[in-house]
Amino acid sequence: MNHNSNVAQARVALRRRLTGAALAAGLLLGAAAMMPVPAFAQAQTETQEGRLSLSARGEVRIAPDMATVSAGAQTRADTAAEALAANARAMSGVFQALERAGIARRDIQTSGLSLNAVYAPYDSSERGRDQRIVGYEASNTVRVIVRDMDRVGRTIDALVSSGANQLQGVNFTHSDPAEARDEARRRAVNELNRLRALYAEAAGISTGRLISLSESGSSQPSPMMYARAESISMDAGTEVAPGEITISVNVDAVWAIQP
Repeated sequence: MNHNSNVAQARVALRRRLTGAALAAGLLLGAAAMMPVPAFAQAQTETQEGRLSLSARGEVRIAPDMATVSAGAQTRADTAAEALAANARAMSGVFQALERAGIARRDIQTSGLSLNAVYAPYDSSERGRDQRIVGYEASNTVRVIVRDMDRVGRTIDALVSSGANQLQGVNFTHSDPAEARDEARRRAVNELNRLRALYAEAAGISTGRLISLSESGSSQPSPMMYARAESISMDAGTEVAPGEITISVNVDAVWAIQP
């Protein structure tokens, strides 16, 4: 009897525990159902608002007030040492001529220096053999900043007459383009607003708040040559037309489209 009584009591206790567990689980599920949906889940269920994305470019043209001249000397000799020595003599004359032309040392910078072997032309009869070295070529290039526009032509003449036999070009810039760049930004934003109104009218929509406004990049001053540009005539004979340079800024904007 005692054995049967113990079994019955164990069964009653187990039934009570199972009933309690089921009740607790039901309460948890009910509470979870009553909890509010997280904000990010609500956002995902909502329809994303329409957006109008536009880009515009603002440009301002100004006269340059400085120039950069790239030039140098290239020499050839039978040996590497002789080629370098000849190049050093040529560049020494270049540096002296630049100083006489009024160019400060801080405005003269070496931008390229190289020494290369010169090989004989390809000969099909010597197929399978290494190409013969017939000499060496040394090259030295300097970048010169000319801050006085009246000295641009004289600087070029000084470079060539003193030993420079390589002229890579002339680039015109402005020493302080900040004001022009700010004006280019204003023009870009004005163009954005014009385009926004145009697209809204054409598409029959209304734009709302400004979501984002960013500058995607601005270009460095680049030379713009014009036939009407006044030439700078130098006493030494070289004539340079500075023309105008263009300062540009790109701006991107995104507006919400009202439902």
